[in-house]
Amino acid sequence: MNKYDLIIVGTGFASSFFLKKYLEKSSSEKKVLVLDRGAFFPYTERLKQRRLEKIADEFTNLVPYYNTYEYDNKVSKEWVFDPNFGGSSNCWTGCTPRFIPNDFKMRSLYGVGQDWPISYDDLEHYYCEVEDIMKIAGPSVTPFPRSKPYLLPPQTLSTIDRLLNDKYGALYISQPTARATVAVDNRGACCTSTVCKLCPVNSKFTIENTLEHLYKDPRVSLKLNTQVFNLIISNNKVNGVVYKNNGREEEAFGEIVALGSNAIFNAHILLSAGDKNYYTGKGLSDQRGTFVNFYFDKLDNLGGSSSITANGYMMYDGNFRKDYAGCIIESFNEPLIRSEAGKWRKIARFKFIFEDLPSDNNRVLPGNDPFKPKLQYEGHHQYVDDAMKKLRQNIDKYFSFLPIEKIEMDNYFQKSEFHICSTTRMGTNMENSVIDKNLIHHTYRNLFVLGSGAFPTITPANPTLTLSALSLMAADKSF
Repeated sequence: MNKYDLIIVGTGFASSFFLKKYLEKSSSEKKVLVLDRGAFFPYTERLKQRRLEKIADEFTNLVPYYNTYEYDNKVSKEWVFDPNFGGSSNCWTGCTPRFIPNDFKMRSLYGVGQDWPISYDDLEHYYCEVEDIMKIAGPSVTPFPRSKPYLLPPQTLSTIDRLLNDKYGALYISQPTARATVAVDNRGACCTSTVCKLCPVNSKFTIENTLEHLYKDPRVSLKLNTQVFNLIISNNKVNGVVYKNNGREEEAFGEIVALGSNAIFNAHILLSAGDKNYYTGKGLSDQRGTFVNFYFDKLDNLGGSSSITANGYMMYDGNFRKDYAGCIIESFNEPLIRSEAGKWRKIARFKFIFEDLPSDNNRVLPGNDPFKPKLQYEGHHQYVDDAMKKLRQNIDKYFSFLPIEKIEMDNYFQKSEFHICSTTRMGTNMENSVIDKNLIHHTYRNLFVLGSGAFPTITPANPTLTLSALSLMAADKSF
């Protein structure tokens, strides 16, 4: 019998940060099995593929993005992820703002959503730890409290960003980012080429360039091309996992199991195993983002040292969240040129990203194919649409001091923010959640369910830093 102290599903952010803390606190005798549905698709080969160069034969059939699911209704939405070693660290843009303290108590403060069973203070130490591991570049002043400074200097602000920072201070900051501003370890300095999903100079943090060594630890056995699709359960204990490897169905047994695939597949595995918790699979959600172009009179927008230079918090938090969604602003520094002579650089692009409220009607369902989840998605909450209706009014409120010639709004939401959240929410008991404050399943007390599926509510901010901090906390509390 293949027996392990710990079995982890996945090698992305959630799994890797859990594994890191577990190995730090474990004895040399521990045995860990990690199972990942994808292959090791090296950064060097990904670069070749992007340049349309010949790549090694073993990688020719690999794809960097998957959307392997089917819909149970006619409303569709893209839920994109990377299925290979390192997960979405291979394709994220490296945006790492923290949540703010009020994000953890939406029900208490604003009467919407659900309070988290933990507070910002519970997570603050782990935020710092993740930021140090990722070598985050960030400013000295932020809208969220910090107990230590960022390791790397902040991204340089553009002309427009500096004006907004002068006006709003801590509510408009250089974006905290995992895109290194100076060369560090084996990572280069950000090159500002705005192709961050596959960084050409390896500046951005990935599992491969920073945490690959975890999977070479003598205590760890890594099996790739191995998709877990069920759990072995008896007497409310998870005894192991069932997976497919090279066309064969196999089993592995462990004292502790940690599900670290994304929020769709974690929920699907639980449903396939017969989990009866009402909330398992429910609440499938993502932020909703829309672009706005600003055209200026007698003001050139120059400079900036990365693809997304700044975050604005002027529309993020306040009593308005009782009525409509909070919003984080991203300043996009991609090359933008106006066609009018003499006005080429008098333009800036911002993205306004709104939180959503998880709905039970948006959910993961057992599919006809045990390896392919079925999704029911009816759309985002009215809470988001109500915020969108206020967007132009808020733009006028916060940006009117600038010499604006014209504002051009998309007036529709982008297909995806590429965040999959809230299908295995955390809470105080099984009457309001799937897992507890330490990410342990309420019924199966040796099962951790990791990742952004744990979020009871989602916020305007990117989820990656927070889900990674939760994994460190969960592994820390398991001892």
